[in-house]
Amino acid sequence: MARQPRFTVPGYPHHVIQRGNNRQAVFADDEDRRIWLELLRAHARAHQVAVHGYVLMDNHVHLLLTPATQDGLPRTMQAIGRLYVRGFNRRHGRSGTLWEGRYRSTLIESERYLLACMAYIDLNPVRAGMVAAPGDYPWSSHAHYAGLRHDPALTAHPLYWALGNTPFAREQAYARLVQGAAGSKAQSELGAAVHSRSALGGESFIADLQKRTSQRLVPGRAGRPRAGGKC
Repeated sequence: MARQPRFTVPGYPHHVIQRGNNRQAVFADDEDRRIWLELLRAHARAHQVAVHGYVLMDNHVHLLLTPATQDGLPRTMQAIGRLYVRGFNRRHGRSGTLWEGRYRSTLIESERYLLACMAYIDLNPVRAGMVAAPGDYPWSSHAHYAGLRHDPALTAHPLYWALGNTPFAREQAYARLVQGAAGSKAQSELGAAVHSRSALGGESFIADLQKRTSQRLVPGRAGRPRAGGKC
Protein backbone atom coordinates (compact mmCIF):
# COMPACT_ATOMS: atom_id res chain seq x y z
CA MET A 1 0.00 0.00 0.00
CA ALA A 2 1.33 3.47 -0.88
CA ARG A 3 2.29 5.65 2.05
CA GLN A 4 -0.12 8.45 2.87
CA PRO A 5 1.36 11.78 1.74
CA ARG A 6 2.12 14.35 4.38
CA PHE A 7 -0.25 17.27 4.60
CA THR A 8 1.72 20.41 3.78
CA VAL A 9 0.20 23.88 3.36
CA PRO A 10 2.24 26.79 1.96
CA GLY A 11 2.37 29.83 4.21
CA TYR A 12 1.67 27.88 7.43
CA PRO A 13 4.26 26.97 10.07
CA HIS A 14 5.14 23.29 10.39
CA HIS A 15 6.77 21.69 13.43
CA VAL A 16 9.09 18.98 12.11
CA ILE A 17 10.97 16.22 13.91
CA GLN A 18 13.35 13.64 12.48
CA ARG A 19 14.91 10.88 14.58
CA GLY A 20 17.83 8.54 14.18
CA ASN A 21 17.06 4.93 13.33
CA ASN A 22 16.40 3.01 16.55
CA ARG A 23 17.10 6.31 18.30
CA GLN A 24 20.80 6.06 17.42
CA ALA A 25 22.95 9.19 17.40
CA VAL A 26 22.86 11.13 14.15
CA PHE A 27 25.69 13.50 15.13
CA ALA A 28 29.05 12.11 16.18
CA ASP A 29 30.72 15.49 16.72
CA ASP A 30 30.37 19.22 16.20
CA GLU A 31 31.60 18.99 12.62
CA ASP A 32 28.60 16.80 11.83
CA ARG A 33 26.34 19.45 13.33
CA ARG A 34 27.96 22.21 11.30
CA ILE A 35 27.56 20.17 8.12
CA TRP A 36 23.88 19.51 8.84
CA LEU A 37 23.20 23.20 9.47
CA GLU A 38 24.93 24.19 6.25
CA LEU A 39 22.70 21.76 4.38
CA LEU A 40 19.65 23.22 6.11
CA ARG A 41 20.63 26.77 5.15
CA ALA A 42 21.36 25.89 1.54
CA HIS A 43 18.32 23.74 0.80
CA ALA A 44 15.78 25.78 2.75
CA ARG A 45 16.89 28.80 0.74
CA ALA A 46 16.81 26.86 -2.54
CA HIS A 47 13.28 25.56 -1.91
CA GLN A 48 11.81 28.75 -0.39
CA VAL A 49 11.39 27.48 3.14
CA ALA A 50 11.68 29.94 6.03
CA VAL A 51 13.50 28.49 9.04
CA HIS A 52 12.15 29.98 12.28
CA GLY A 53 13.76 27.62 14.77
CA TYR A 54 15.85 24.48 15.21
CA VAL A 55 17.62 22.32 17.75
CA LEU A 56 20.11 19.57 17.01
CA MET A 57 19.96 16.91 19.70
CA ASP A 58 22.18 13.82 19.74
CA ASN A 59 19.67 11.50 18.07
CA HIS A 60 17.05 13.81 16.56
CA VAL A 61 16.34 17.29 15.28
CA HIS A 62 13.40 19.67 15.72
CA LEU A 63 12.57 22.38 13.20
CA LEU A 64 9.97 25.12 12.82
CA LEU A 65 9.52 25.85 9.13
CA THR A 66 7.18 27.80 6.87
CA PRO A 67 7.28 26.68 3.23
CA ALA A 68 6.31 29.09 0.46
CA THR A 69 5.37 26.28 -1.93
CA GLN A 70 3.58 22.93 -1.73
CA ASP A 71 6.71 20.84 -2.26
CA GLY A 72 9.32 23.09 -0.65
CA LEU A 73 9.34 21.38 2.75
CA PRO A 74 9.53 17.76 1.55
CA ARG A 75 12.18 18.64 -1.02
CA THR A 76 14.25 20.38 1.63
CA MET A 77 14.05 17.47 4.06
CA GLN A 78 14.72 14.88 1.36
CA ALA A 79 17.80 16.72 0.13
CA ILE A 80 19.22 17.19 3.63
CA GLY A 81 18.54 13.59 4.58
CA ARG A 82 20.10 12.09 1.48
CA LEU A 83 23.21 14.29 1.34
CA TYR A 84 23.85 14.22 5.08
CA VAL A 85 23.69 10.42 5.32
CA ARG A 86 26.03 10.06 2.36
CA GLY A 87 28.60 12.39 3.93
CA PHE A 88 28.13 10.99 7.44
CA ASN A 89 28.75 7.43 6.27
CA ARG A 90 31.81 8.45 4.28
CA ARG A 91 33.23 10.54 7.11
CA HIS A 92 32.73 7.88 9.80
CA GLY A 93 33.46 4.76 7.73
CA ARG A 94 30.01 3.26 7.97
CA SER A 95 27.17 2.23 5.66
CA GLY A 96 23.44 1.84 5.80
CA THR A 97 20.53 3.94 7.00
CA LEU A 98 20.73 6.66 9.63
CA TRP A 99 17.24 8.13 9.95
CA GLU A 100 14.11 6.49 11.35
CA GLY A 101 12.12 6.54 8.13
CA ARG A 102 10.48 9.77 7.06
CA TYR A 103 10.33 12.95 9.10
CA ARG A 104 7.21 13.79 11.11
CA SER A 105 5.45 17.10 10.53
CA THR A 106 2.48 18.89 12.05
CA LEU A 107 0.84 22.18 11.16
CA ILE A 108 0.39 24.68 13.98
CA GLU A 109 -1.76 27.77 14.33
CA SER A 110 0.60 30.73 14.45
CA GLU A 111 -1.29 32.99 16.84
CA ARG A 112 -1.75 30.28 19.47
CA TYR A 113 1.34 28.16 19.16
CA LEU A 114 4.18 29.60 17.07
CA LEU A 115 6.10 31.32 19.87
CA ALA A 116 5.30 28.42 22.18
CA CYS A 117 6.75 26.05 19.57
CA MET A 118 9.94 28.10 19.39
CA ALA A 119 10.18 27.78 23.17
CA TYR A 120 9.46 24.05 22.96
CA ILE A 121 12.37 23.64 20.55
CA ASP A 122 14.70 25.78 22.70
CA LEU A 123 13.83 23.81 25.84
CA ASN A 124 14.63 20.38 24.38
CA PRO A 125 18.21 20.31 25.77
CA VAL A 126 16.92 21.46 29.17
CA ARG A 127 14.25 18.74 29.30
CA ALA A 128 16.94 16.21 28.34
CA GLY A 129 19.15 17.33 31.24
CA MET A 130 21.96 18.39 28.90
CA VAL A 131 22.07 22.02 30.08
CA ALA A 132 20.56 24.11 32.84
CA ALA A 133 19.29 26.87 30.53
CA PRO A 134 18.57 27.04 26.78
CA GLY A 135 21.21 29.72 26.31
CA ASP A 136 23.87 27.23 27.41
CA TYR A 137 23.23 24.97 24.43
CA PRO A 138 25.12 26.01 21.27
CA TRP A 139 23.17 23.98 18.70
CA SER A 140 19.78 25.65 18.71
CA SER A 141 18.23 28.86 17.45
CA HIS A 142 17.73 30.22 20.97
CA ALA A 143 20.96 32.23 21.02
CA HIS A 144 19.94 34.10 17.87
CA TYR A 145 16.59 35.23 19.26
CA ALA A 146 18.02 36.00 22.70
CA GLY A 147 20.65 38.31 21.13
CA LEU A 148 23.68 36.13 21.89
CA ARG A 149 24.72 35.56 18.26
CA HIS A 150 23.52 36.09 14.70
CA ASP A 151 22.38 33.08 12.67
CA PRO A 152 21.93 33.75 8.93
CA ALA A 153 19.88 30.57 8.50
CA LEU A 154 16.97 31.99 10.47
CA THR A 155 13.98 34.07 9.40
CA ALA A 156 12.17 35.74 12.28
CA HIS A 157 8.40 35.30 12.16
CA PRO A 158 6.26 38.48 12.40
CA LEU A 159 5.07 37.33 15.84
CA TYR A 160 8.66 37.53 17.07
CA TRP A 161 9.03 41.05 15.65
CA ALA A 162 5.86 42.02 17.53
CA LEU A 163 7.50 41.24 20.88
CA GLY A 164 9.16 44.67 21.03
CA ASN A 165 10.03 47.86 19.18
CA THR A 166 13.80 47.43 19.45
CA PRO A 167 16.13 44.44 19.09
CA PHE A 168 16.92 44.56 22.81
CA ALA A 169 13.24 44.66 23.78
CA ARG A 170 12.46 41.69 21.52
CA GLU A 171 15.40 39.68 22.81
CA GLN A 172 14.50 40.30 26.44
CA ALA A 173 10.83 39.54 25.84
CA TYR A 174 11.68 36.33 24.04
CA ALA A 175 14.07 35.17 26.76
CA ARG A 176 11.33 35.76 29.37
CA LEU A 177 8.81 33.89 27.22
CA VAL A 178 11.06 30.83 26.98
CA GLN A 179 11.87 30.95 30.69
CA GLY A 180 8.18 30.94 31.57
CA ALA A 181 7.18 28.25 29.08
CA ALA A 182 8.57 25.18 30.84
CA GLY A 183 5.83 22.86 32.06
CA SER A 184 3.02 24.82 30.42
CA LYS A 185 -0.04 23.23 28.82
CA ALA A 186 1.07 24.47 25.40
CA GLN A 187 4.38 22.62 25.74
CA SER A 188 2.68 19.28 26.39
CA GLU A 189 0.22 19.91 23.55
CA LEU A 190 3.07 20.62 21.12
CA GLY A 191 4.88 17.44 22.12
CA ALA A 192 1.78 15.29 21.73
CA ALA A 193 0.88 16.85 18.37
CA VAL A 194 4.22 16.36 16.65
CA HIS A 195 4.53 12.76 17.79
CA SER A 196 1.00 11.91 16.63
CA ARG A 197 1.29 14.05 13.47
CA SER A 198 -1.82 15.99 14.51
CA ALA A 199 -2.51 19.57 13.47
CA LEU A 200 -2.61 21.94 16.44
CA GLY A 201 -4.87 24.96 16.79
CA GLY A 202 -8.35 26.18 17.57
CA GLU A 203 -11.53 24.66 16.17
CA SER A 204 -11.84 27.10 13.27
CA PHE A 205 -8.18 26.59 12.32
CA ILE A 206 -8.57 22.80 12.27
CA ALA A 207 -11.90 23.03 10.41
CA ASP A 208 -10.34 25.22 7.72
CA LEU A 209 -7.43 22.82 7.27
CA GLN A 210 -9.73 19.80 7.22
CA LYS A 211 -11.56 21.23 4.18
CA ARG A 212 -8.30 20.89 2.23
CA THR A 213 -7.67 17.19 2.82
CA SER A 214 -9.40 13.85 3.39
CA GLN A 215 -6.75 12.95 5.96
CA ARG A 216 -7.82 13.14 9.61
CA LEU A 217 -5.80 15.97 11.13
CA VAL A 218 -6.61 15.39 14.81
CA PRO A 219 -7.12 12.19 16.85
CA GLY A 220 -10.68 10.90 17.11
CA ARG A 221 -12.65 11.68 20.25
CA ALA A 222 -13.32 9.05 22.90
CA GLY A 223 -15.90 6.53 21.75
CA ARG A 224 -15.17 7.01 18.07
CA PRO A 225 -12.84 4.97 15.86
CA ARG A 226 -9.37 6.44 15.48
CA ALA A 227 -7.62 6.65 12.15
CA GLY A 228 -4.31 4.80 12.28
CA GLY A 229 -2.41 4.34 15.48
CA LYS A 230 -0.06 6.18 17.76
CA CYS A 231 3.43 6.67 16.36
